[in-house]
Amino acid sequence: MRFRLITYNIHKGIGGVDRRYRLERIAETLRHYEPDIIFMQEVADGMPRSRRHRQIELLGAELGLPYSAYQRNVELSEGHYGNGILSRFPLFDVSHIDLTVPPKKRRRALVAACRIRKQHERTLLLLNTHLGLAGFERAQQVRRILESERLKHTHRTTPVIVGGDYNDVYGTLNKRFMQPSGFLTASRQVRTFPAVMPMQTLDHIYYRGSITLHHSFPCRRQIARQASDHLPLVVDFELQV
Repeated sequence: MRFRLITYNIHKGIGGVDRRYRLERIAETLRHYEPDIIFMQEVADGMPRSRRHRQIELLGAELGLPYSAYQRNVELSEGHYGNGILSRFPLFDVSHIDLTVPPKKRRRALVAACRIRKQHERTLLLLNTHLGLAGFERAQQVRRILESERLKHTHRTTPVIVGGDYNDVYGTLNKRFMQPSGFLTASRQVRTFPAVMPMQTLDHIYYRGSITLHHSFPCRRQIARQASDHLPLVVDFELQV
């Protein structure tokens, strides 16, 4: 069973170059690739700068993805923003992993089980996150994800996908933490930042269990270079049955 997953820091719908709020550019960018599951970071809700839109709901409706989970992480004087998952398939057992490293700002991972029904039915575990800007912060955050109760109690053959905006400028987290924990990368050398002229591999997808990688690539469409400060990372997976 093949399905498509995208991870995308949508920057609250604000263009990385023109600084204009145009959520429709995010929707058009994603619609072109017909994803089944989307990991999003910097999803706004109730922020004046983003027209007080509830972006997880608007994008779900625009893209025809009926299942969603949202995690508010950064509280503002008006509104908040955080991580979100949109899915064509049912999401359940949604939970959160605290990744905050004081005095840095609040960070969490959004966790959900997903039941994929195509020719067969399979359940996979999804973990979407946005890691911190400091190296010591990211190292602690990845350890917390890998040592979380949800992963500890997940069988090694169960398909698991961990990803998001890792802010891993030097690419150290894969060799130090993800590989030793049995994860493979779907995003090696895929540059996604800055969107207008991508030079860094900040957005990552890792996977383990009875799942294989078919293909991964960044979106290079012109509208994606305008829609956010990141490009979306597109990954096609094959679930083993």
